[in-house]
Amino acid sequence: MLSNAQKPKDQNTTKPETNNSAPTDILKNPLVAEWDTPFQTPPFELIKLEHYLPAFEYALKQAKQDIYMIANQKSVPTFENTVVAMDRSGALLSRISNVFFNMLSANTSPELQKIAQEVSPLLTQHSNEIYHDKALFNRVKEVYKIKEKLEKPEDKMLLEKTYKAFINSGAELSLEDQEVYNNISMQLSKLSLQFSENVLSATNAFEVVFSNKEELKGLPENELAIAQEKAKAKGQEGYLFDLSAPSYGAIMKYADDRKLREKFYKIYNSRAFEGEFDNNGIIAEIVSLRFKLAHLMGFENYAEYALQDRMAENPKNVYNLLDQLLEVSYAAAKGEIEEITKYAQSIGFKGNLERWDFTYYSEKYKNFKFNISDEMVKPYFKLENVIDGVFKLTNKLYGITYKQNKKIQVYHQDVTVYEVYRNKNLLGILYLDFHPRASKRGGAWMTSFREQSIDAKGNNIRPLVSLVMNFTPSTPGNPSLLTYDEVTTFLHEFGHGLHGLLSNVTYESISGTSVPRDFVELPSQIMENFASNQEFLKLFAYHYKTKKLIPEETIQKLKDMDNYLSGYTFCRQLTFGYLDMMWHTLTPERLTEITEMEREAIAKTELLPRVDGTCISTAFSHIFAGGYAAGYYGYKWAEVLDADAFSYFVENGVYNKKIADSFVENILSKGGTLKAMDMYTKFRGREPQVDALLKRSGLKK
Repeated sequence: MLSNAQKPKDQNTTKPETNNSAPTDILKNPLVAEWDTPFQTPPFELIKLEHYLPAFEYALKQAKQDIYMIANQKSVPTFENTVVAMDRSGALLSRISNVFFNMLSANTSPELQKIAQEVSPLLTQHSNEIYHDKALFNRVKEVYKIKEKLEKPEDKMLLEKTYKAFINSGAELSLEDQEVYNNISMQLSKLSLQFSENVLSATNAFEVVFSNKEELKGLPENELAIAQEKAKAKGQEGYLFDLSAPSYGAIMKYADDRKLREKFYKIYNSRAFEGEFDNNGIIAEIVSLRFKLAHLMGFENYAEYALQDRMAENPKNVYNLLDQLLEVSYAAAKGEIEEITKYAQSIGFKGNLERWDFTYYSEKYKNFKFNISDEMVKPYFKLENVIDGVFKLTNKLYGITYKQNKKIQVYHQDVTVYEVYRNKNLLGILYLDFHPRASKRGGAWMTSFREQSIDAKGNNIRPLVSLVMNFTPSTPGNPSLLTYDEVTTFLHEFGHGLHGLLSNVTYESISGTSVPRDFVELPSQIMENFASNQEFLKLFAYHYKTKKLIPEETIQKLKDMDNYLSGYTFCRQLTFGYLDMMWHTLTPERLTEITEMEREAIAKTELLPRVDGTCISTAFSHIFAGGYAAGYYGYKWAEVLDADAFSYFVENGVYNKKIADSFVENILSKGGTLKAMDMYTKFRGREPQVDALLKRSGLKK
């Protein structure tokens, strides 16, 4: 961003340098050059670290030129020459940004992180310059005056979102306040990056190699084999465990050594809490800056500012939802804790059940109560078979087919790529990236290298969608065998992928998953309902050794197990929701020590003794680095939607083609072209009701 001294006094766009005489070497840069690849996919094998900065610099000049031409044209402002032109501007910059920031999450390096610290402020500055361009905003305002004359709902939505983007970015602020806005947004972009880097670094900083197998008593042989391979890959002998999800989860779930579980729990849950990668100060800065930004824009707090265009609309409605769900789940959760405590005591446990005991004993109790365990079902969930099963499910529901393409370049050897079709028409390209590595952040997510849109010539540009996860890896002796939870996660992310792949709208900025944050989880969470569906499991769940189909009694046990710890699970999600809302409804004068504020915010959801030295917030990337600020409640709101929507499938037959087609037509293909509630009611015939979620979770008879 420009400093105060550099900032032009006139808010009209300054004419940028033209690229008519661009040096040939930049045009040969693989990020800039035309992609002569299958389906214009990124040429990952050609892209090097040194290509990013020159490509960003060139693309920024191009993007500035695009905006200048739109803002300063002499023609009367129209929807096409102003709003549509904006949507289609900066195409090269978007293409480069998509590649870069996806690599920053899925295959990063210190060098890439350093580039991000340089590039992110430049992109923030560019965005601010667009939305603070007086001439450009005047043109948008003129078009907005004739909004009702637009015939297509999609056109009206694009205009509405464009106009609000200007308003919410400070277009109507004074020049002085716009400078304040610019400074705040610049600082926030840097802090979010630093927060994410600290979490990844803190996660990667810890690992333990056990030379004695006896120290790992209780862990299944498959988990030990994976740990042995991890050690071998680093030139060590023994069993290596770290803080990646499969590794940490194995210790917490199976390790008989209570001290070992305690050690891992405390280290994992104190990531970025202190020391070299401390995020405490960053949280305080982010929260204060977000409040200042919201206050500058005329809102009481950041949550009010962020929620204005979401289904929940305001913090009061969010708290009403959280409180309503807590009321029906907390007593059930307490009962579940007592039940597991009694079981633990019955098999010799003494003392108080601590947080590092809960996963261990709840797993044992699950095995006892339902006579089922992860180790019993994992042989039926060989990764390749699960992929095949999900492919068959989406074919059965939506007529989608997949064709692997090994000629499409990938950014890591773990990645596989598929062409995706529906009724012989190309939907898009799907990248699948399953396993943990030091260069990948934790969790699971869907993203895109290119969004769907229809260009000026009428060509339907199909999306390049990527699903990134951290699932149990294979070993030389065993394939990758997924847990039931990992299968559910895969279904979840695949739902997001379908939302991107089935998009069929005109404008990129409202295509695919470009919907309100509290609506975007509906397509993903509705897919989770199939995890224990008998017809789905019979498509693929064959034992990887015996080739026998998963028994019906095992499927029934999975169904019975679906509501296991539903009260506890509700409370855990509500913990994150309350914590998120606390950080984004407070005023800076209330900002004190991070852990004290955290404990106060989540006190009413707590079920187990607190652990000193641990902190959720310092690794809460969803809200401090991932776009879910004042939006984490959306997961529970989407559960209301998905349970209500899936009940419609159940009422009419889970694989009812008419209902599935309606879901595609009214939700999956529509992107953000209509209001979320309008899309839902067109599909469901009414607004969502919470009863279906409570019944599905066993919290209401």
